[in-house]
Amino acid sequence: MTTSSHLLGSHLSIAGGYYKAAETAATLSMNTVQLFTKNNNQWLAKPIEPAESERFQAAILEGQLVHPLSHSSYLLTCASPDETLRAKSVEALVVEVERAELLGIAWVVLHPGAAMGATEQEALARVIASMDEVLKATRHLAAGVLLENTAGQGSCLGWNFDHLAIILDGVADSRRLGVCFDTCHALAAGYPLATAEDYKATMQRLDTAVGLERVNAFHLNDSKRELGSRVDRHEHIGRGHVGLEAFRSLLSDKRFRTVPMYLETPKGLENGEELDTINLRILRELATGAKSDATGSEKKGGKAKKK
Repeated sequence: MTTSSHLLGSHLSIAGGYYKAAETAATLSMNTVQLFTKNNNQWLAKPIEPAESERFQAAILEGQLVHPLSHSSYLLTCASPDETLRAKSVEALVVEVERAELLGIAWVVLHPGAAMGATEQEALARVIASMDEVLKATRHLAAGVLLENTAGQGSCLGWNFDHLAIILDGVADSRRLGVCFDTCHALAAGYPLATAEDYKATMQRLDTAVGLERVNAFHLNDSKRELGSRVDRHEHIGRGHVGLEAFRSLLSDKRFRTVPMYLETPKGLENGEELDTINLRILRELATGAKSDATGSEKKGGKAKKK
């Protein structure tokens, strides 16, 4: 199998226990993993028992995994003009950070939220206030929050890099606040990535807005929808509008060589092989300079095969 030094993993299920995600990651030759620490469609969750944490961290060590990542519930909307819902989201995010800390996870990924009828300025101010509350309530912990750029569906914030910059600059103490960059979301939001020149320009815009040193994780997803669609639909690597060259540019960018990267592409089997395995093989081939098609097989051409 083609290998690379990159930290590549995927979002995996915790069904059966947190350790199951780590074991699956190791079985699929990943060296990192992303997971939910609770049911992402429910507000409440039972406490994490010490034995659960110990078994998860032991599985991380045994699988030689590094930088496990947590993704927060999709219910959270820290930008909400409904104060009851905003406060509930803040409380829930505090719990998410506490759960990450218990599992030895450094970062919790968060979608900034939606304006829901308010102006962007008002909504961003609410996110800043929410982050201040969360970071203050968890100031005794090491785990922090990564703001994810979004596709910009509806009134969702974070599709514009300037939104992320406003939040980062507005929070009183942002030392435990960073960014998770999603390739599908960036393209859908209108940031081109398809060519080396596109990639360079978009990363320059990200650097100018938030600083590349604030990017602590990547979500590697191709996009079913076109540039600027503002629609969030993930596709397998090389089979969408992001395209193989964008991932080649990212994986050859030495500035991100040690930043962990996680697939959030659809699960399942193709010709009896795990789709995560196929996607990871393509990424590793791109990282090592090999020519790859969208099924992970090396070839002389460099164009992606669409399905």
